[in-house]
Amino acid sequence: MTPMTKPTAVFCWSGGKDSALALHRVQQAGAYEVRYLLTTVNDALERVSMHGVREALLREQAMALGLPLLTARVTDSTYEGYERAMQQALETARAEGIETVIYGDIFLEDLRRYREASLAPLGMTAVFPLWQQNTHALIADFVAQGFRTVLCCTNDAWLGRDWVGAEIDATFAGRLPAGVDPCGENGEYHTFCYDGPIFARPVALTRGEVVYKPLDIPTGVDTTGVDTTGVDTSAEQPVTRGFWYIDLLPAGS
Repeated sequence: MTPMTKPTAVFCWSGGKDSALALHRVQQAGAYEVRYLLTTVNDALERVSMHGVREALLREQAMALGLPLLTARVTDSTYEGYERAMQQALETARAEGIETVIYGDIFLEDLRRYREASLAPLGMTAVFPLWQQNTHALIADFVAQGFRTVLCCTNDAWLGRDWVGAEIDATFAGRLPAGVDPCGENGEYHTFCYDGPIFARPVALTRGEVVYKPLDIPTGVDTTGVDTTGVDTSAEQPVTRGFWYIDLLPAGS
């Protein structure tokens, strides 16, 4: 009897904990054959978009996972530039017969609709393994599975300098300030995952300098309610004015 062929998929990979946990669950379920990790990279800076992780470290991560990278290289920091880069990468995957894109998103309905609408013209389907699951349970499972990860970026509306570079462990969720989602689903923080059950070996890294990047808001603009994360920034919500980043380096560099 000939075994059934699994549908092939590309995994939209940020390098962080949600991606890692979603990939783990996909691999455990065995319903898809993941062909590529799809990651957007700022071409000029050679860093993962938003997370700020060096592309060299991303490559080390992909090798430890045993999956090839499909890189969407953003050559200009505009929405249109991002869209072009993603479209080209997805067209590459579609030309190889790949019809499924897997995402680690949990709650954001607008983002899900955007992803599904972007894939529709290509005849591709979005899959969300973590969708609408309890984020307290997810972060607990992430730690219990033995994943290791570090906060590479924090949103100053929620978490300050002291949090960037911190590790996620069993005490992490309980130490977060009130109002911060345990998985950072509202953009409170981003992570780099360097070890766990899906890795053949840990990704060796060292911590470099910590830098602050303020948002570029024109003078005279009322910033009440301004937030790049898509969170409701009414009077009850803090306002994002910038981000803290830690420069993670491949060990020995």
